[in-house]
Amino acid sequence: MNAAGILQIVLYFAVLTAAAIPLGAYMARVYSFERTWLDPVLRPIERGIHRLCAIDPEAEQHWTAYALACLMFSLVGLLLMYALMRLQAMLPLNPAGQVAVAPDLAFNTAVSFTTNTNWQNYGGESTMAYLTQMAGMTVKNFTSAATGMAVLIALVRGFARRQSRTVGNFYVDVVRSTLYILLPLATVVALVLVAQGVPQNFDAYTDVVTLEGGRQIIAQGPAASQVAIKHIGTNGGGFFNANSAHPFENPTALSNLIEMTGQLLISAGLVFAFGRMIGDRRQGRALYIAMALMLATGIIVTYWAEGAGNPALSGIDLAATDQAPGGNMEGKEVRFGIASSAIFATTTTATSCGAVNAMHDSFTPLGGMVPLVNIMLGEVIFGGVGAGLHGMIVFVIVTVFIAGLMVGRTPEYLGKKMEAREVKLAVLCILIFPLSILGFGAVAVMLPAGLAGIAAPGPHGLTEVLYAYTSASGNNGSAFGGLSGNSWFYNTTLGAAMLIGRFLIIVPTLAIAGSLAAKKIVPPSSGTFPTHGSQFIGLLIAIICVIGGLTFFPVLALGPIVEHLLLGAGTLF
Repeated sequence: MNAAGILQIVLYFAVLTAAAIPLGAYMARVYSFERTWLDPVLRPIERGIHRLCAIDPEAEQHWTAYALACLMFSLVGLLLMYALMRLQAMLPLNPAGQVAVAPDLAFNTAVSFTTNTNWQNYGGESTMAYLTQMAGMTVKNFTSAATGMAVLIALVRGFARRQSRTVGNFYVDVVRSTLYILLPLATVVALVLVAQGVPQNFDAYTDVVTLEGGRQIIAQGPAASQVAIKHIGTNGGGFFNANSAHPFENPTALSNLIEMTGQLLISAGLVFAFGRMIGDRRQGRALYIAMALMLATGIIVTYWAEGAGNPALSGIDLAATDQAPGGNMEGKEVRFGIASSAIFATTTTATSCGAVNAMHDSFTPLGGMVPLVNIMLGEVIFGGVGAGLHGMIVFVIVTVFIAGLMVGRTPEYLGKKMEAREVKLAVLCILIFPLSILGFGAVAVMLPAGLAGIAAPGPHGLTEVLYAYTSASGNNGSAFGGLSGNSWFYNTTLGAAMLIGRFLIIVPTLAIAGSLAAKKIVPPSSGTFPTHGSQFIGLLIAIICVIGGLTFFPVLALGPIVEHLLLGAGTLF
């Protein structure tokens, strides 16, 4: 660790906070149907979309209708994307002549982009046609992100409303999320990325002869438009196989900062929007501080672990090895260095983005454990757009329930009593996640089909499998690397984990929203536990860490922790 690296971390948080606060104010106005500065341009377009799609903006939905609309919207999108990949060989905008995607891979990919996971068992430039990338991946990046944002807003309305039977209209919320927030931000970011050197064209791949006399095919395509929304929408699916380590996706230090900030921008802004929409900005600030503290801790630990280098090389003449004297540079872009790679790896897993500018498989065991733990905590350290905050609110419900037990009172949050129904639904949301990770992971390390994909047997191989199902269940999409996931077994089971991690959490979350919307708002009393101060922030962080620690520590001890101890003793995997 050095002063330059620390300065990068401080600069990153300063830029993020400075951008998130005004964006949060703007999004609160969007979702409260107040006038914004984009209304003169976008309002006529919005009305036109409503007429075209037969959406009645005045007709609100009960939470069950809202959930059904969410599920049907996602299902139709999944089927259309699957068909697009299977038929791409017969469709236009395919200059490289890409063939039809295999059925199991098409299923995995369609599920992945529908659930905002964007796990990729394929190389974009070697598998997908331009039309598939644009009409499939890029479009789903918008719609899956908008779906998560809509679910969050329904939950926020549950807190803000009193004795209401409805939580909004899913289709109206998706249209507003896309039209007023995602599209404007993605357009600006895409233009900046083009200026930085990210390609945006329909040119055929370029066949060149290198200086050494070898032959190289340079892939191009409409990359900037997909790269922009992959970060803004916390999607993470790369246009190219190397993702943001590829110079066409992330060419400069400025593009790297923009992409890292974009990964958290909407998620962080929604926290401030939450405070405004419920009429108590202190609540939003408290959640932001809790998330930022956990994120900063993860960044510092990762930076320390990677900066310290490989413990197996302790006492060895570094000049005689590939180990850089400044730390562990294996798997990292020399353009960005250790500090920037640590920030990127931590932020991409603290959200559900999953984009990478370095290979997590090449991190030290402890450095690689931090991204894994970020996802295991439930993707609540900002998390995916919408999904992260509604996951954090689930933990808030559990926290106020425990606090209520301590003082012998019915727990309350934002004037709503948290009764048995809400607590049970919150616990259900929390339990689904580890059941998916540990259940599928156990099956994978027992069956030959699962073991066949492991490149490095031992604790490192266990971490590879564990990371894959954690990433899928958490709808993150980043890969640890080393695991051969493009097989019928992993394509199918990872796809199932993505569906579980997305929709078996969305449905109980909307049930909580409906239950809360029907309740009265209870005025605070002398016995009400304040939920905006440092005591609550500390308790909330402790609850998140204890639940995550108790659930996953045993398997972490068998994976990255034991690998770290053995690595220091000279045992390599």
